[in-house]
Amino acid sequence: MSRPIDKRSPSLIAHFFTGGFRPFFLLGALHAALMIALWVPWFLGFIHVPTALSPVVWHQHELLFGFVPAVIAGFLLTAVPNWTGRKAFTGWPLAFLFALWLAGRLAIAGSETIGLYAAMTVAGAFLPVLAGLILKELVAARNSRNYKVVAVIGVLFAAQLAFFHEFDRYGRIDIADRMGIATIIFLITLIGGRIIPSFTGNWLRQNNPGPIPPGFNRFDLTVMVLSALALVAWPISAAVPVLVPLAGLALLGVGSAQFARQLRWKPERTLAEPLVTILHVAFFFVSLGFLLSGAALLLDDAGLRTAGVHAWTSGAIGTMTLAVMTRATRGHSGQALLSPATTTFGIYLPIVLAAALRIGTALAPEFTMILLPLSGLMWVAAFLGFVAFYSPLVMRRKIA
Repeated sequence: MSRPIDKRSPSLIAHFFTGGFRPFFLLGALHAALMIALWVPWFLGFIHVPTALSPVVWHQHELLFGFVPAVIAGFLLTAVPNWTGRKAFTGWPLAFLFALWLAGRLAIAGSETIGLYAAMTVAGAFLPVLAGLILKELVAARNSRNYKVVAVIGVLFAAQLAFFHEFDRYGRIDIADRMGIATIIFLITLIGGRIIPSFTGNWLRQNNPGPIPPGFNRFDLTVMVLSALALVAWPISAAVPVLVPLAGLALLGVGSAQFARQLRWKPERTLAEPLVTILHVAFFFVSLGFLLSGAALLLDDAGLRTAGVHAWTSGAIGTMTLAVMTRATRGHSGQALLSPATTTFGIYLPIVLAAALRIGTALAPEFTMILLPLSGLMWVAAFLGFVAFYSPLVMRRKIA
């Protein structure tokens, strides 16, 4: 006997816009997979994408200002109601915000046809609208503690404007991509520094009693301040060569400090649960990116420079976004906070391999034709894995 249909239940499309994580996590993951699936053969000369941007510049823009903002939106639109106690952002306003993000992706992809300025205008609208919506909720709840998150989104928007200006004037990107990467890495150290020790401590109390991560203290604050200074110095050093040695030393020092900070969170005690371990793996790539980028500046080594960038992008950004998306989706669909085999081997393992292979490509460029496609394949597999395994949970109607 079939179950009666509940006429009060929203349609599938209406349900899709009942939580920010649904459209932005799912379509953000699809975009991440498609972006690399197109870019690798385009970069190697096999296909062409009808955009006014070059292959590398398109790749940079869509990672930093397309994919990452989608994940940020999905996370914040889900987290802010918990921070403020206010109603979640849903329905037509959420649908409009998502349409604005999607329009930006289509505009950049088709900018060869519609023109670069029109594409820039459409693609540049999403971040300030998102920042305004989040700020409105925080102000209404008098939640000044989280204003800094809005400030980071504002800096990311400034980096996008600089990106458009730099490409329009010079046809390449030398500084703005560093601004964008630095902003996102700071956001990871900011939010990761809050959620990783918290989630680790919660899991350890229930599953592995013993030492737990300490609370945020002066050491964490000092490392965060130094990280901000080093991340500001990194893009500036591209325009002011005299600052290169200082920026290099700052990056090396902060990389060591971030690694020491992470060790205090007891990552070695989480190996029994990949849902927690993957957060630590993602944060390790943050420290590695600082160390490689610092060494690159001091040694003036192009391979190390590219390796450092991809430790941050493929490694920290790629891994952390999947770690957050899987955990948040499981939590908001009433699932146990653990990693099944499909998640561990179908999502986490491929994204870590993608990062390792991409870093290896930078350090051993003679193997680019082998390592780069393999890295791209693993990246695509990881994000398509999220779509395949988590779509049913993303669309789950009963939310715990």
